[in-house]
Amino acid sequence: MSCSLIRAQEEVPWSPQGKLEWKDFKGDVPLGAKAAATTASGISYSFSTFYEKGEMKVDYQVQAFFYPAKSWYRPQICNDITLLHEQLHFDISEVFARKMHREMSETKFTKNIKQEVRVLYKRILKELDVFQRRYDLETDFSRNIEKQKLWQRQINSLLKGESSS
Repeated sequence: MSCSLIRAQEEVPWSPQGKLEWKDFKGDVPLGAKAAATTASGISYSFSTFYEKGEMKVDYQVQAFFYPAKSWYRPQICNDITLLHEQLHFDISEVFARKMHREMSETKFTKNIKQEVRVLYKRILKELDVFQRRYDLETDFSRNIEKQKLWQRQINSLLKGESSS
């Protein structure tokens, strides 16, 4: 599948090779917006169960997505540093998608799996939100270049599996 076909979709899955470009931000800037840009990204999951030798097995998928139609930027005040900052928001979503995947692989689910997965998902989303907010505050929304570099190293390290989130 070519890159242009992927970018035309409503949601773009995270990939190590796929880096965001300003043309991917297709949403309208909201009236009164104070931010330079907004990256709409998140995590989705699906699962199914089956039985093998009387034991319930779980087949699942967890993925981070970027949502072009809900992402926007103001070209007059954005630059490459802003774009890097927005890319890291998407990368952080991937870090937490991997965390959810890992936790699902380590969890012994019961017959209440639907509820148990929902609780796990909601907890991961809360942790993701706290992490994203901390990232924005500590980097001053990309304006603190030294903190931005520090976060970039931290997120790249997490994506390489060099430490846990």
